[in-house]
Amino acid sequence: MGFLDRFRKKKVVPNNDTRRELLLSGGRITEGTIIDSEVSDSGDEIVHYIYTIHGVDFQSSDILTDEQKAAPIKYAPGAKVSIRFDPKNHGNCILV
Repeated sequence: MGFLDRFRKKKVVPNNDTRRELLLSGGRITEGTIIDSEVSDSGDEIVHYIYTIHGVDFQSSDILTDEQKAAPIKYAPGAKVSIRFDPKNHGNCILV
């Protein structure tokens, strides 16, 4: 352990709920397209989507919340959706 290691901040990895709250309060919005959906063994509905930021395509997935599950047509394959992403890390995103 070096002298400067004592002053470095340790990276805290937020849990899913904290990450979601941070993105809802400070994330930027873009448009994406749902490409697929599936139901996991635990019963969670997972949607896979793509979006483009500054000419770069990103692909991600998200577990739908209970509120989102109430509108299944809005998250059907081919549907256009709003996505919030972290401007410092474009791969960190959630469905809105």
